[in-house]
Amino acid sequence: MKKLFLIIGAPGSGKTTDAELIAQKHENITHYSTGDMFRAEVASGSERGQTIKSFIDNGNLVPIEIVIETIVGAIKTSPTDVVVIDGYPRSTEQMEELDKYLEKEDEVTLVSVIEVVVSEQTARDRVLGRGRGADDNNEVFDNRMKVYTEPLVDIQKFYEAKSLLHKEDGEGTIEQIVASMDAFVQSKI
Repeated sequence: MKKLFLIIGAPGSGKTTDAELIAQKHENITHYSTGDMFRAEVASGSERGQTIKSFIDNGNLVPIEIVIETIVGAIKTSPTDVVVIDGYPRSTEQMEELDKYLEKEDEVTLVSVIEVVVSEQTARDRVLGRGRGADDNNEVFDNRMKVYTEPLVDIQKFYEAKSLLHKEDGEGTIEQIVASMDAFVQSKI
């Protein structure tokens, strides 16, 4: 049985770094970032990659079918029993589609959805300070933040109702955040 942890948070919340560091500490945990999965697809030059790129370049969400195909494939072929995926779900539609999939799936159980909570100013400072790509500017950040916050309350309520939501303070040092999040993950596996 695969145990799935989802990590959500604003752009710049540190969710990818946190998940990477936790996975590096444990041989039984595999980390996937939806962002990394999409960037790899874009870099491959495939038709799907070109489609993904057009959405990402404008700060918009990648269509649900592409996302689900990518994520489901990653979970099932994961080399470990514990899978941590960050950056998903980003919409109520993504959340509902994954939930429908997991209800019929005997091999995968969603253990927790971890929300890394940071202020908008912290998120903005981190994103604009990293200069990773063309999407790291104020206009695209504002759009990405809007895309993140619009469905957030519904996502929180959905997972709270299932007793799956865990909030993690993302304002501290990387070491503090990772230690706290890792302790939580370990307590659930």
